[in-house]
Amino acid sequence: MSANFWKMAPKLLLVLLSGLFFRCSDNPVSAPRNSFSLTTAEKVLIESDNKFGLKLFQKIAQAEGHKNVFISPLSIAMSLGMAYNGAEGGTAVAMQEVLELSGLSIEEVNISYKRLMNALTELDPSVQFQVANSLWYRGDFQQPRTGFLNVCVEYFNALVTGLNFNDPNAASIINTWVEESTDGRIEEIVDNPINPRYVMVLINAIYFNGEWTYKFDEDLTFDDWFYLPDGSQTACSMMQQRGSFEYYFHEDFKVLDLPYGDGAFRMTIFLPARTVGLDSLMAQFGLENFDQELMRYWLSSFSRDSLDIFIPKFTLEYESGLKDILATLGMGVAFTEMADFTKMYADGGVWIDQVKHKAFVEVNEEGTEAAAATSTIVTSGMDGVFWADHPFLFMIRENHSQTILFMGKVVDPTGG
Repeated sequence: MSANFWKMAPKLLLVLLSGLFFRCSDNPVSAPRNSFSLTTAEKVLIESDNKFGLKLFQKIAQAEGHKNVFISPLSIAMSLGMAYNGAEGGTAVAMQEVLELSGLSIEEVNISYKRLMNALTELDPSVQFQVANSLWYRGDFQQPRTGFLNVCVEYFNALVTGLNFNDPNAASIINTWVEESTDGRIEEIVDNPINPRYVMVLINAIYFNGEWTYKFDEDLTFDDWFYLPDGSQTACSMMQQRGSFEYYFHEDFKVLDLPYGDGAFRMTIFLPARTVGLDSLMAQFGLENFDQELMRYWLSSFSRDSLDIFIPKFTLEYESGLKDILATLGMGVAFTEMADFTKMYADGGVWIDQVKHKAFVEVNEEGTEAAAATSTIVTSGMDGVFWADHPFLFMIRENHSQTILFMGKVVDPTGG
């Protein structure tokens, strides 16, 4: 394995993933019938979102160890992108750096997201792809800035709703919107009841349902073994077909590109050699910057030929709280009382409490169904709320004589 190859590997990975979103019309590798042009800012935004997504995915995968992971980088970036519009000062800088948006103005980010959403949802009539955003704010708290709300509506096409968060049905209202926006695949993103300190919930929901351009024959699916990282085996249903596909072979891994519909959307599978292993492959890819000019070179390295392919059917459901990982990446200030979201609320005093992500994917002979939702929840240290969610001291006393009868501290309320 050459040092030069691994130096270029991060660029290859990012380019291949970028290729899922767009292909140049004169690309040497089978351009889809439906394509769209991109401005310079839009290309930079896509590169930024992909780089952020890979960086985040690598951190999550490391934290999860030998567990399945499935996320939507676009959903997470878009939910945080709305919140980014409300940030000022050091908070805005931190979010900009973590989201890899340093090369774009906030106006370019917003305009690019708007055009990208419109383009992707209309790209292939044979593939169902939906992007939806919503913003829910506490009605009895200070009103969010009008300018911030207008940005979310104009550029993110967000549903903006003032809601009584104290209403027992408030969480259900928000979760129903998420369920409808993901065709029932993500049923809940907000806990019930809503935390009394929460003042705003920013949500992105994405739904994808695409049929393979070349479907697998159900009658050819067979029982097989799937080898786990520890060397053990587990039973699986293995799909198979022979056809002409785009692929890239290297001594340490193989890449297969499977198109949906007219070919605008694709699944790209990276299969490491057993002697290399997935963890090693991911570590070698790294997170270096890549040069957009290399795209044509790498895509032209793909070949199209007849292949026998074998892919297991699988269904994954994944859920993750992203607060700690995002803080590790450099966005920690946004999760503290030092956060500056004065473009969101004029009086400030709010910060992000949690970023929650849920995702679903099912891959079978017909194609792929996938959905994701990301909630960015903004909280406040507002008066009138006592929420004992961390260790505390207590006593039992007689009020008249002030005699202390019992005294204790609660570190773990479960009794540990």
